[in-house]
Amino acid sequence: MPVAFPFSAIVAQEEMKLAILIAATDQSIGGVLVFGDRGTGKSTAIRALAALLPSMRVIDKCTYNCDPDANDAGVCESCRSRRAKDNIKVRKAPVPVVDLPLGATEDRVIGALDLESALTRGEKAFEPGLLARAHRGFLYIDEVNLLEDHLVDSLLDVAASGENVVEREGLSVRHPARFVLVGSGNPEEGELRPQLLDRFGLSVEVKTPQDLKTRVQVVRLRDEFEKDPDAFVAKWKRKDGKVRNQLVKAKERLEQVEVPDAALERAAELCMKLGTDGLRGELTLIRAARALAALDGDEAVGDEHLRRVAPPALRHRLRRNVLDDAGSTTRVERAIEELFGA
Repeated sequence: MPVAFPFSAIVAQEEMKLAILIAATDQSIGGVLVFGDRGTGKSTAIRALAALLPSMRVIDKCTYNCDPDANDAGVCESCRSRRAKDNIKVRKAPVPVVDLPLGATEDRVIGALDLESALTRGEKAFEPGLLARAHRGFLYIDEVNLLEDHLVDSLLDVAASGENVVEREGLSVRHPARFVLVGSGNPEEGELRPQLLDRFGLSVEVKTPQDLKTRVQVVRLRDEFEKDPDAFVAKWKRKDGKVRNQLVKAKERLEQVEVPDAALERAAELCMKLGTDGLRGELTLIRAARALAALDGDEAVGDEHLRRVAPPALRHRLRRNVLDDAGSTTRVERAIEELFGA
């Protein structure tokens, strides 16, 4: 298995790193979309996430890594049956970060009939797909804007319901598939379908660093990593460990973080000023601000948390304004200054 570049060694892309940590703290936020120039560390940051995440408790010998603390509706049929017989054992497993390649077939993504079992033993058995592997983890799609429409439709159905339903060749299977979508891409290669864009909780724009010192540092660190990946990872192990501990503590304190009425009103005022559709903007903004407060070790959500998460939470939810040719990020920042002050 290839060695992942350390998360804490990624230079300059602070908004992207923060968005990833926020999504990992509270998976209900809905994932992260990272759009920007080629070669700016988008894929590197996502793959570094896998090495950063702490282990999770799973039901032993379960294909889908079901949560032993979930109710019967949140586990697969096999785990429900074993639980009824009091035959459940628990183990620790890494949080899955699963790649969805652009050329993947629908059967590879959602699962299909196990041909080997059908041909050799005459049994109708289910062969789980990538959605099953991603349950309780992250599903990463590079060049997400180039994803084929039929796969987008399947992803939208499962992301909305948290359950994958497969009806193939007389086979009927249901299994939990709750995952965080993480996508990256280059806007020059095409726009994302609005339905899929709306499913991402946070949207991050990454750009090529324009100062000499930063560019030199990026090249130096990458060159050092490629010469001896194991030694480089060991060198950054302590800093990655600190980030992991921060993430673990944030997940533990998340439910205790208070969201005052003043914060709710601020979030609603900001979304009204920007004219966002629906209420998903407010919900995402509040969830992201609460996760940020948990990461910072704060007891309650305040204006500073809302200011920091507003651009990634709202920039992809704005309607195009023919009378205002400013970019979405500029419009969000302008509204923040008007509402919160400079």
